[in-house]
Order: sequence, then C-alpha cells, then structure tokens
Amino acid sequence: MALSFARDIRPLFRDSPDVDSMKDYGLDLSSYADVKANAENIYSRLLDESMPCDGPWPKDRIALFRRWIDEGLAL
Repeated sequence: MALSFARDIRPLFRDSPDVDSMKDYGLDLSSYADVKANAENIYSRLLDESMPCDGPWPKDRIALFRRWIDEGLAL
C-alpha cells in the first residue's frame, strides 16, 4: 500500500514541539500543502539532524519520509 500524508506522514510530526516551533518559521508541518511544497528541504533537515528541534528522528522514520517523497507525495 502506498504511503499517504494523512495516514503515515502527518503522525510523524508532533503538535508540540514540531508543528508549533516550525510555524514560527512559516512552515506548517500539519499542512499537507506546506509539507509537500517543502518535502525535499524537510528531508535534508531530517538527514542533517537539524530537525526536529529536540533530537534526530530514527533512521526508519527518515526512510519512511523519503519513501513518501519517492512514491509521489500522496495526500
């Protein structure tokens, strides 16, 4: 089954601190449109561990996010 933002990706971003802190930078991680438009940049930040703000994601979460990108960024 293909990944979707609503089912698989949105739950990766916690309302606090992830969504709340990134809104200060003009990025709404709860918004499909925002995450889709910034997916490659978000992925780069996950890889370099500058996101999330309180510590890196496990490699399997980063791989899931990459797979969602590679599968076409489905809603």
